[in-house]
Amino acid sequence: MAAGSATDTGNGGRLFAEYLAEKRTAIEAYLVGHAPAPLSDETHAGHDLSRYLYDPFARFTRSGGKRTRPALVLLGCEAVGGDASCALSAAAAIEDFQSAALIHDDIADEGEMRRGQPCVHRTEGVGVAINVGDLGIVRTFAGVLEDESLDGTAKLRVLNEIAQMEQRTVEGQALDLGWARDGRWDITTGDYLTMAAHKTAFYSAASPLSIGAICGGGTDAQIEALSSFGMDAGLAFQLQDDLLNLVGDAEAQGKDFRSDITEGKRTMIVCWALGHLAGAEKDELLGILSSHATDASVLARAVELMEGVGAVDAVRDYAHGLARSATASLGGVELAGDARAVLESMADFFVERRG
Repeated sequence: MAAGSATDTGNGGRLFAEYLAEKRTAIEAYLVGHAPAPLSDETHAGHDLSRYLYDPFARFTRSGGKRTRPALVLLGCEAVGGDASCALSAAAAIEDFQSAALIHDDIADEGEMRRGQPCVHRTEGVGVAINVGDLGIVRTFAGVLEDESLDGTAKLRVLNEIAQMEQRTVEGQALDLGWARDGRWDITTGDYLTMAAHKTAFYSAASPLSIGAICGGGTDAQIEALSSFGMDAGLAFQLQDDLLNLVGDAEAQGKDFRSDITEGKRTMIVCWALGHLAGAEKDELLGILSSHATDASVLARAVELMEGVGAVDAVRDYAHGLARSATASLGGVELAGDARAVLESMADFFVERRG
């Protein structure tokens, strides 16, 4: 991927930020109006079902999030000339999967807080929290099946995309967790990109856009172009996350600033640095990454080692190259309204954001 700046046509992400703000109300209204509830034949223990399952899930869903992924479903639908209302059930499905993934991730990571509130497993216990997360997975399929605005063919295509998205996501999570469990530091940048594509890019951008395009009746060429755009943009989003954690605004990042070092995460920056460092400096960086260090001066030294070997600049250049590649993938396909401009703005937004 060639080095350089992000796309020049995306208004620094302004159009995309405005799109997210515009769609958020409709998405949240749909999530509230279609929140999961006991099935209609349940006549006993309804209060306990709400207490132990449906209420905790509803609280977590209402607790926040930017609703970026469901908004991308609507954008994909509108981009091919479809009615966004036909994509709301699929948008909710993506958000339900996001909720499930976060609840389960917090258990795996032994997290304390999420979205400014205690994690579900901290308030409800691990067993109940696992089950609450499982409800989110169930609803990714049930909500689409219940949607009368989609015909049978569209439902099958949407559900197939969701199933593939979920499988790829757990594959990426398997690599991320497995490398950490086994103390693996032989991970290459190619290995990292495979993991990040599976864990992040599919469900954060590529799948939402292509699923929305299916709901909107898009052509195969449109669906493929939006998927390709989403893969590059989704990877760029993850790389920018990694960069912000190390060299972003410490005040904006708060307690999470440089937590990737403390947690010994195998980011592309780390993989690049370890692949180019040698001798005492490589050993020093490995020692810091393996020690769960929290001292600010030690964390700063790790960043110094990575910056000194060119890892930060290399990853930043790669992320910007992905943004350009994403925009280029839209060439040659017809998109409705101002969708192309919003998508180009999205590519900018993903690599230029500061938080």
